[in-house]
Amino acid sequence: MLEAIALSFGLAMDATAVAAARGVVRRSREGIVLPTLFGVFQAAMAALGWLIGTYGVAYVERLDHWVAFVLLVGIGLKMLYEALRGADDAEGEPGTGVGLYLALAVATSIDAAAAGLTLPLVPVASWIALSLIGVVTLGCSALGYQLGHRLGAKLGKPLEIAGGIVLIALGTRVLIQHL
Repeated sequence: MLEAIALSFGLAMDATAVAAARGVVRRSREGIVLPTLFGVFQAAMAALGWLIGTYGVAYVERLDHWVAFVLLVGIGLKMLYEALRGADDAEGEPGTGVGLYLALAVATSIDAAAAGLTLPLVPVASWIALSLIGVVTLGCSALGYQLGHRLGAKLGKPLEIAGGIVLIALGTRVLIQHL
């Protein structure tokens, strides 16, 4: 059971960092939507990894780091652009929308697909491990979002810029680790 809990917290860290970066600028309902999507996608991608583990290992390992890199760096650059440009545009809340939220959920859960390949080795029922992955990611991401918002209220735009840099760094780290 301890292995499943450790795996859950390990997988939740990228999503927590992204949630904290997004929390710097509070957006309506995002503090609920993002952690929920992150938790669901982490569990679903781990389940997908578990299911295709015997058939598609080579395909997942060959592309997962590139997908995560492109999504995280792209979103990080967009956050930097919005932070440096300012939020005075008339088009509504910048940097929101279903497409963005889904891209963040996919980008932060790709490593869960790879981890799902190892679920049969964890000495606990797979459904328990998958549930833990989803719940722990949701909880950590919600906490990260709130912490990011509290710090963002005090530190403002520099922290928003740092959030974009964190996303770029996460994407770059994923790529470097897999090359």
